[in-house]
Amino acid sequence: MSETLIHPVILCGGSGTRLWPRSRATKPKPFLPLIGHTTLFEQSTGRCAAEAGFAPPVVVTGTAHLDHVEAQLGANADAEVIVEPSARNTAAAIALAALRLPENDVMLVCPSDHHIADVAAFQAAARAAAALAADDWLVSFGIEAKSPETGFGYLQRGAPIGDLGFKVARFVEKPDLERAKAFVASGDYTWNGGIFAFRVGAFLAELAAHRPAIAAAARGAVAAGRAIGQRFYPGADEFARIDSESVDYAVMENTSRAAMVPADMGWSDIGNWDALLAARARDAAGNSVTGRAELVDCRNVLVETDGPRVSAIGLEDVVIVVDGDDVLVTTRAGTQLVGRLSGAANQ
Repeated sequence: MSETLIHPVILCGGSGTRLWPRSRATKPKPFLPLIGHTTLFEQSTGRCAAEAGFAPPVVVTGTAHLDHVEAQLGANADAEVIVEPSARNTAAAIALAALRLPENDVMLVCPSDHHIADVAAFQAAARAAAALAADDWLVSFGIEAKSPETGFGYLQRGAPIGDLGFKVARFVEKPDLERAKAFVASGDYTWNGGIFAFRVGAFLAELAAHRPAIAAAARGAVAAGRAIGQRFYPGADEFARIDSESVDYAVMENTSRAAMVPADMGWSDIGNWDALLAARARDAAGNSVTGRAELVDCRNVLVETDGPRVSAIGLEDVVIVVDGDDVLVTTRAGTQLVGRLSGAANQ
């Protein structure tokens, strides 16, 4: 890595709705071995290992998922786990972590539930982002947009900053399909993957400039907090006063120092069952099976079963999930709606 010390900040949570019934509110997707034998959370910390030059991670999570985090941190004895008293979105979570770190160090903010196939490319992007962040740029990873996705935000590439990255010309919220197609065709837009690099002091200064109430309440929560072993508990009353707002809205879309580094690293947010099928190894017919299943004349079918044998004939573009007493059957096109099912929504 560069000489700049990079602190991974892993944002950990989830409501367990989009990959229901395998993912549950009590154990959402970061803590499941969905791709390979390790969990998405374990892969997130593994990409930022000490051997690759990263500092011990800071994990921000809620009480509901604390046991999973600590069980899966493994040998990260120097990690700190910040236990949020309530959910207040990413601006507040990142502020808590920043206030626990040296102001001249760089924090690399990573969601805990994303898949990155090319770890070397991720680490190279992290080095470039850290170098820009050390110069007080607020840096997003710009994920190469390979298809016109309507479920992601986009970054428009601006003027280059040396040979490390680019200014962000503008942030675009989730577009409709026609705009997404135009973005991809132009070559000037990348997906906003929700991975950021900030010098700690620069981020806190920008937060104070654009959202002074969030910055002040976060400082109050940390000042009133207490450390117990690996855990840090912010002051609950102070934290409850924070408005729930994403770091994109609170800071990134307001700062004049927004930058991006391009990253083509086999990234997926595993946002639904169809995204998981796309990220997994598949057979010649495009099928992926976990558990006991027999597929005959099937194409692009995902089967995930924790026990009962699944037999399917003549299906195409279908997802079948069996978890305990719950069975989900949907087309791949319908996977975006899984979170609206009563079983998912009313956990």
